[in-house]
Amino acid sequence: QVQLVESGGGLVQPGGSLRLSCIGSGFTFSSSAMSWYRQAPGKERDLVASISMNGLRINYADSVKGRFTISRDNAKNTVYLQMNSLKPEDTAVYYCKVVYPEYWGQGIQVTVSA
Repeated sequence: QVQLVESGGGLVQPGGSLRLSCIGSGFTFSSSAMSWYRQAPGKERDLVASISMNGLRINYADSVKGRFTISRDNAKNTVYLQMNSLKPEDTAVYYCKVVYPEYWGQGIQVTVSA
């Protein structure tokens, strides 16, 4: 079965950092573009960042440019989201997703609060 297992979420103060990890299995990770989404209560689920299968094409939402970095290690079947200079508005459930087919992780909570 396809699995996307996220880790690294939690509570952090404004201005702090977190690194999310997502380990994929049950599919050909190295042939799959990957992405991170987030959803806050009462809001739509929005794309945060995406990365091509070889890591050469990367896209970010305007709201996180300059603060977040997406990367991948195909030897470890893992995609990362390094989050720096975190703001309260970054608080959301973050989801790891395969671009195609649309496999989703279970989501992990990130809370930015003083």
